[in-house]
Amino acid sequence: MDARETIIRDPAADTEYSQSKVLTNARQQAIRRRYEDLFIVDIDAHHYESDHYDEILTYVDDPILRNEIRYQGWGRNSVMSPDGTYQNMGGRIARLTGRDKEQAPPNVHRDISLTKRWMDAMGIDMICLFPTPMLTLGAVPRREVENQLARAYGRWLCDTILAHEPRIRSMLYLPFNDPAACVRLVEELGDKPGVMGFMVTAPHRRGCWENDYMRLYAMLEERGLPLGFHGSYTWHEQTFATFNRFISVHALGFSFFNMAHMTNWVMNALPERFPKLKVLWLESGLAWIPFVMQRLDNEYMMRTSECPGLKKKPSEYMREMYFTTQPMEMVDNREALELTFKMIKADTQLLYSSDYPHWDMDLPSTIYDLPFLTEQGKRNILGGNAQRLFGIETLLSETKQARRAARAAAFARGWGLNQLADRFDAMAAAGRSARP
Repeated sequence: MDARETIIRDPAADTEYSQSKVLTNARQQAIRRRYEDLFIVDIDAHHYESDHYDEILTYVDDPILRNEIRYQGWGRNSVMSPDGTYQNMGGRIARLTGRDKEQAPPNVHRDISLTKRWMDAMGIDMICLFPTPMLTLGAVPRREVENQLARAYGRWLCDTILAHEPRIRSMLYLPFNDPAACVRLVEELGDKPGVMGFMVTAPHRRGCWENDYMRLYAMLEERGLPLGFHGSYTWHEQTFATFNRFISVHALGFSFFNMAHMTNWVMNALPERFPKLKVLWLESGLAWIPFVMQRLDNEYMMRTSECPGLKKKPSEYMREMYFTTQPMEMVDNREALELTFKMIKADTQLLYSSDYPHWDMDLPSTIYDLPFLTEQGKRNILGGNAQRLFGIETLLSETKQARRAARAAAFARGWGLNQLADRFDAMAAAGRSARP
């Protein structure tokens, strides 16, 4: 609050902005940790679909709604939601404020070029791409707005992005306030290239146990498409209205709504009704999971008659589900994190996610550097578990393939790792191959 004017830097004033430049440290980590020997899948990454809403609007079928959106705008403070946000921290996150200045080749869609650029810098081979402003769409009171925009965005993403780049996949947004619309969306887009599953944004006020959703779950189970619950927040939750700081809403909101859905999912015996449906919990951290396991087990053992559909403790069902890392609580007490990993069977059930380019993103090193993980555990979390869950192939980036060849040639010449890393940095800056 009392920062001196002389130490303030405006990232938006950088006329030569590039994600490769901003992520120099990430690229160096990727090189020195030899990520080219790992297959890394990012299960929660984002782009700003609002940068292309003029394109997406052409996919909105209702001409009246299309015109309304065109004039009211697209985002958290427009037709989509009444909710305010301070996620961008007043423009101080360069990877957000500078994205409109970054140059991209004209022959490839801009989002494909820029997305691959940051993926290569961080050492990531494949991502599951989600929208950003649209994640608050579930709080919009007008069902037709959510339905139309969810379908328009899904069609646009499939046609414009997923069909043209195999390294970019997605779990498509479901208009969860309308179960029938969810079914129609799965029928229309579930078989499209790059669609790995479907996703619900957590701030919804309909219970996931309602009978209207059973056809949706059965369809996803039959098709082998995982269902994800993506954490988010809303200041309009009645309890959260007591908070006077965004940090408070953010800290609890992302976990709270997934806690609610998890409790409903387990205690209504949905894992028993749909045993082959894979369920994934995204962007809500990990610290809440042991808490919910213990609370539900304790309640269940005292009132088992209220959950006649369960055949085992709630925590046992939770251990069969999947979770993503970000935002992983990197507290000083690593014993708590290690115990959490053990309780959720992280070696087989945890999937790395970055949440890039958001302000609280995590690099792959948050997993790679954990001292209590085995080498195989790191490989599983960084990519192997995602391969198993989604049935995706190993697809190493061109950057990693070039680095492997360059490293072999460099070591044959007697180069050291630091010398090779400097070489990679220089080549990346010049936009050339990394071969020595």
